[in-house]
Amino acid sequence: MTDREEILSYLYEVVGEQGCGVSCEEAEVFWEDETWKLRMEGFMEPWAIGATVEDAKRTIKELAGMGFGLSVASGSRS
Repeated sequence: MTDREEILSYLYEVVGEQGCGVSCEEAEVFWEDETWKLRMEGFMEPWAIGATVEDAKRTIKELAGMGFGLSVASGSRS
C-alpha cells in the first residue's frame, strides 16, 4: 500500500461513509510543496495535512473532531 493509499484508507476509516458522503467519494490526496494535501468535494482549497503519513492521520482525526464537514465514525481508531 502506498502512502497515499494509506492516508485515503485512514480517512474512510475515521469518518466512515456516513460522516462525509460525497466529499469522501471525491477525496483527493496528493504530495505538493513538501506536504500531503487533502482536497475534498465542496471545499475550495486543499488542506495541508502533514509532511508524514502519521501527521496526515493526526490532522484528519483533528479535522473530523472539529466537524469541518466530517464526523468521526463510531468505533474508529485513534
